[in-house]
Amino acid sequence: MRKVAVGVSAVLLLAVLGAACFSIFHLNSSLKTIRQQVGTEGNLPFTLLPLQTVRTAFEPVAASNRYTTGAAFNGKLYLAGPGGLSIYNQPGSQPQLLHTGLDLPPAPIVAFATGRLRGAATTSLIAATHGEGLLLFATDGATQQLRPANPADRDITAILPLASGDLLIGTRRAGLLLYDGKTLRLFQPSFANIPVTALAGDEADLWIGTRTRGALHWHAGQLDTLDTTSGLPDPQVEDIVISNTGVFIATPLGVAQFNDGHRSRTLAPGLFAHALALDNNTLLIATIDQGLHQISLEPHAHASQINAALNITHFFSTGDNLLAIADGNLLRQEQPNAHSWQTLIAATARSLADSNVSALTFSPSGQLWIGYFDRGLDVLDLETNRAQHVEDDHIFCINRIVADPHRHTMDAATANGLVLFDATSPTPKPRQVLTRRDGLISDQVTDIAFSNSGMAVATPAGLTFFTASGPQSLYAFQGLANNHVYTLAAEPSSGRVLAGTLGGISILNDATVRQNVTLRNSGLKRNWITAITRVPQPGAPQTWFVGTYGGGVMQMDSAGNVTSMDTPAPTTVINPNAILATPQHVFAGSLDDGLLVYIQSSRHWTRITAGLPSRNVTALAENNGELYVGTENGIVRIAEATLP
Repeated sequence: MRKVAVGVSAVLLLAVLGAACFSIFHLNSSLKTIRQQVGTEGNLPFTLLPLQTVRTAFEPVAASNRYTTGAAFNGKLYLAGPGGLSIYNQPGSQPQLLHTGLDLPPAPIVAFATGRLRGAATTSLIAATHGEGLLLFATDGATQQLRPANPADRDITAILPLASGDLLIGTRRAGLLLYDGKTLRLFQPSFANIPVTALAGDEADLWIGTRTRGALHWHAGQLDTLDTTSGLPDPQVEDIVISNTGVFIATPLGVAQFNDGHRSRTLAPGLFAHALALDNNTLLIATIDQGLHQISLEPHAHASQINAALNITHFFSTGDNLLAIADGNLLRQEQPNAHSWQTLIAATARSLADSNVSALTFSPSGQLWIGYFDRGLDVLDLETNRAQHVEDDHIFCINRIVADPHRHTMDAATANGLVLFDATSPTPKPRQVLTRRDGLISDQVTDIAFSNSGMAVATPAGLTFFTASGPQSLYAFQGLANNHVYTLAAEPSSGRVLAGTLGGISILNDATVRQNVTLRNSGLKRNWITAITRVPQPGAPQTWFVGTYGGGVMQMDSAGNVTSMDTPAPTTVINPNAILATPQHVFAGSLDDGLLVYIQSSRHWTRITAGLPSRNVTALAENNGELYVGTENGIVRIAEATLP
């Protein structure tokens, strides 16, 4: 879910022509490099440009890196994680650090490969990113970014350089692409829209793993589909490796060995095989939750050696040594067995449990509470940069965190209940967990808001109000615009609550629906409401900013009148509860378009992407004049006064 033609601007052209030291040859060479853009029939538009370093006032919050993939290139080790890329001359040396969103594009590196591309003078290290295309690292230190115009084309999952100089590019949704040094296109029409997960082989014998369609085998112009009817344990392919012994395909239900295009046997049946490596006549199988297995490939050999302590996610080789990424660390195999591994490079110190942020807020004591999509929550002390992590069956998928002004608690809306924390405790301790048996209309809680009549709780089944008289629920039968409520906003001095739903906005007073605002009776562009915030404007009527799924941000007055706003991305998706108002600005976090900023003094919008670790902005918070921006790839902050 993540565009652009790049040419030489008039200003740049005049500057180049006016510089006597630039020869005609240099000018022609620069134009050829910068304007690598294709839009002819059958080809996909892209740009190929030198990688630019972003100059910005954003700084990472509790920045650290746990490696997820790596490669050896030009005598150096390249280790990548959500926070960026570390380049080591040798283990133990100080690495060169390239930060995601600053030195690198705002997307994590997910895979590496080395190869000499067609037209290139030397071999390159090729890095695939989750949303920003390819990075090409040359031996002379120069780096280029190959960025397809279509967002689906630049969300890359696997890469395979071929001996011809062509590069096969597997994508998450757009299928299998081919880059020949000049053009980018589909490898074959039959490979369009295939969710690629793995690539192995060569021009004559190509194997493609997919997320849902098993493995595809392309040979001699023929395409064979290998699925569960062909002996594949599961249609989801995690990895593929090839040797003279056969082709080994990892799936969540074991590893299938294929010879001459036919399954010969299944190894480690029932194991969630995630990554594979071949070492002489043994197969190493890294699993999701059962450690590392080693299986002899001798005929009729079934025994496996297990190292349950190793959670390996990726293998790669230096030529002399087999290396692995495990728990964010770099390991080297000391002997050809599953137990002998040495830590070469430990992951950098980490204060946060995850990078996929779903909620941000500050407690009254100034601690930053950080919720994650699937890793519970952290409470970060910004002075010491230390975080305390909480995660259990209830505190897992966090949708929202708010400070309760009445109970003096920190309340976490989760997928499995409403968890109330003691805000005064030095450690985050749950005081109470509220679920359906306690009066909630649903265990899944999406938002919380407070008015003078009590607490309102949003769920996919309706609303629950906790007042002095106890819990009271209402849903569409009582007039709610839609049962699925995503977001809430309230007037603390009254009993007024706005509920953003899948079917529009419900305006309630004292837990009673007074008005519904929808596509049919207002200027709303979308009924799917994802975020609402109250924006106090001195001398003006009560104003609410409304975030929608696919309609950007709109403005609504106290009477329910909706007007469009001139946002930089009028059809963007605003993420759930990702709107924040300050006296100077209104901020909105989008799914693909970065951070949208409304300047209250000029009543104009601008958009910020530079300096963000991802264009998917998921959460916002403000404290002491600083804006904190949560994304799917970490958190950054900036002094509000330095914003453009």
